[in-house]
This record gives sequence, structure tokens and C-alpha cells, in this order.
Amino acid sequence: MKIKVKNLGALKQAEFTLGDLTIVCGCNNTGKTYATYALFGFLYTWRRIFSIEIKDDKIEQLLADGVIRIDIQEYVQQSEQIVSKACETYNQQLPNIFAAPNQLFRATEFQVSLDIQNISFTPKFELNIGTANVEILSIKKHEESRELVVTLLLEKDKLTIPIDILKRTISDALKEIIFAQLIPRPFIASAERTGAAIFRKELNFARNRLLEEMGQASNNSNPMELLFKVYQDYALPIKTNVDFTRELETIFKKSSFIAENYPDILADFADIIGGEYSVTRNDELYYIPRGKRVKLSMDGSSSAVRSLLDIGFYLRHEAQLGDLLMVDEPELNLHPENQRRVAKLFARLINLGIKVFITTHSDYIIKELNTLIMLNHDKPHLKRIAQEEGYRAEELISAEQIKVYIAEEALITLEGKNRKTKCQTLTPADIDPELGIEARSFDPTIETMNRIQEAIVWGKE
Repeated sequence: MKIKVKNLGALKQAEFTLGDLTIVCGCNNTGKTYATYALFGFLYTWRRIFSIEIKDDKIEQLLADGVIRIDIQEYVQQSEQIVSKACETYNQQLPNIFAAPNQLFRATEFQVSLDIQNISFTPKFELNIGTANVEILSIKKHEESRELVVTLLLEKDKLTIPIDILKRTISDALKEIIFAQLIPRPFIASAERTGAAIFRKELNFARNRLLEEMGQASNNSNPMELLFKVYQDYALPIKTNVDFTRELETIFKKSSFIAENYPDILADFADIIGGEYSVTRNDELYYIPRGKRVKLSMDGSSSAVRSLLDIGFYLRHEAQLGDLLMVDEPELNLHPENQRRVAKLFARLINLGIKVFITTHSDYIIKELNTLIMLNHDKPHLKRIAQEEGYRAEELISAEQIKVYIAEEALITLEGKNRKTKCQTLTPADIDPELGIEARSFDPTIETMNRIQEAIVWGKE
């Protein structure tokens, strides 16, 4: 998946491609979060903004014959136009995604290119629609088949589904079959996650007070306007974090494929936080330090425990193969050693089949990822070092799995221009299979600090 943006926050023009691990680094206020939030918003809303038209004659045939067969390949041929039109729609929704004034996005363009040539249909699809007493509609795609079979399960005269709903249901099935394998399901841990962990109860109270206000409002009041007051000041990623944190009691009852098949990953995560999270029946959230008989509330726990809450619950209860885990500044509140451990955790996830997207200011994370790249070669001395230092084969990664971009000012040729212009963009970083990532974003600061300290130590000579 390739993303192109214009006039998005600080970014004048930029493009980036998702890898198994995608990293965006750079100074503050250079557009990293804008790129992250815009991508998350698209991945989160694509089912709603994609439009597949079901023609009237198909519905007429379904009502007349009781069954239709739809050639899925016919809609695959329209996929580029479908994605392009969806991007146009999404551009109009960016103010809502960012909870920001419209004028900030008047000139913004967000474009996504999918690998249409390698579309792999959802192998099997089945959806039955009905009531408690009667089945109304069946939509099926069998394995290896390129046809979607839609069957009416009751007589036409008894059909209670409006035609528009019928079209939308078939359209949604086609979207799922054609695009779900290309567009990952996103989960985001925003930089505001620490606050959401502390104030989850207060956020519940605010919602409950608003519901009471809606119940007491006059008939002339618009209940939707009241409801939107809860989140209208939050960008979509932050709203999603708030919702996730508020629903932990329900989420706690679920089990991810990692919990079922890779408990050692959860054990590694428990080592990072030094304990585990727990939710009681009364929806009380606690942190239980390892080896101690105490339960700590979030405001009584360390900032590191709070900053990793979303990721911990995602790993244990929500993670699915093919997901995209997005973390804004994973190093928040973490000791350098735990930053190294988080880097190794991300490496394990991408080797399992979960894509990871991070923004970071952490030289420790980059250097640890470089170590994982450098050790991933079939050389005796590298195997010896990996064994001596406790690295496992499932943590090692290759340069081909990673995309790194630096948010910075650079000379680029703007579209429609014949000369290079210096502007804010995302510059791909070099990744050497032997030496790892060249994250020059951190180098000048480190070199300056080293120079000053060397002058202090050796300046008298």
C-alpha cells in the first residue's frame, strides 16, 4: 500500500509505502502525527467510504428469479476507480478525522494506491440475514469461486428489506471479498493513551451525564448534537483510544490468537511492565506487580504501565493476523532497556503476521532494530553473539521487511513543477542488510553531545 499526501499539516508533499514494519522519525512538529492519523482514519473508515454500485437490473433479477450470480472480477476491474473515488470522499472528511477546522484541509490531498494486480479474494464468504423467526437473504462465496451467489429465502411479496438496504448489503459483501485482504485492520495507541488510562472513569461519568441530559432534553433538542459533544473535540485516533479504554471489561473477556498460540509473547510483555493488568467484574482496572500482593489503580501505577496499557490489552485480547498495530511514540515513559525490549516485541509481531507502524524519537529502538537486522545472517560469529546475548531466531528481521521515513525539509520536485523546491516531506532512509537503518534524524544531536563532552574532558590539553 502506497500513500501520497499534499498539504497535510507540516507536510507539503510526501509519499510512503507500508512495510511489515514502518517507521517515521524526525523532529517535533514535522508532520509525523499528521501522517499517522490520516492513515489510521482511512484504514478505519474504508468500508464506509468505498462505494460499489449494484445495478437495478441485478435487484430486479433477484426479485424475479430468487437468485443472482455476480461476477466478482467485474468489480475488481473497477477497483482503481473505487479507491480513487473513496480518497476524494475521504479528503472531505479529514476535518472530522482530526477534529479540526475545515480551512486547515482545504488544499489537502490524501491518496492511496493498492496492489490491485495481486488481489487475493477472501477465500470464503457467507452472510445470512433474517429475523428471529425467518431467514430472508443468503450471500455466499465458495472457496476458489469467483462468483457471489445471492439467494432470496422467502417470497418476493413477503420481502421487508428496502431495496437500498438490499443493494448496500450486497455492496458491503463485495467490498469485504475484494479489499479486506489488501487493507489491514488498524489498532492505534496514540500519544494521549496515558491520560486515557488515568481518566477512563471520568470519561464514563461524562458520557453518563450526557445521557441524562439527553433524557431530560426538550422535544425540540437534537439528541445527536448532544451525543456528539462527547467526542467532537477529539481526533478519531484519540476517540478510538478512549472507546477502547472504556470498554476494557468487555475486551478482557476475549482472547487473541497470541494468547492462544504464543503465550511466551505475553510473558515477554509481562517482563516489560513487571506484572499484569486485571479488570474486575465492577469494571475496576488494576495493575498487579509481579510477586506482590497488591493491586494498584492506574493513577497509582507508573507512567510506563499506563503508556503500555492499550498495547497489553491488544496483544492479549484483540490481536488478529493481518492487523496493523500503530503506536505513536512507543518509547513514552520507558527506560532505555524497556525500549529495547519493545523493539524486539515489534519484531516478533511482524514475524507472526501483524504489521507495525510507529513514529519515534528513540535512538534506542532504532539501534535495537539494527541489531536484529545485523544478526539475521547465517554466519557462525553472529549465531554465537545472538546466543550469548539472549536473542531468539523469531526476533530477527530482514532489511526488506522495514520501511523508514524521516520527516524533514528536503529538496523535492513538486508535482506540476519543473524545478526542485525545499519543503517539508518524508524522505526514505537507507537500510543496509548488513548495517541496518541509517536514521540520520538522531545523529546530529548525538554527535553534538559527544563533541561537547569530549571538549569538556579533553579541553585542557
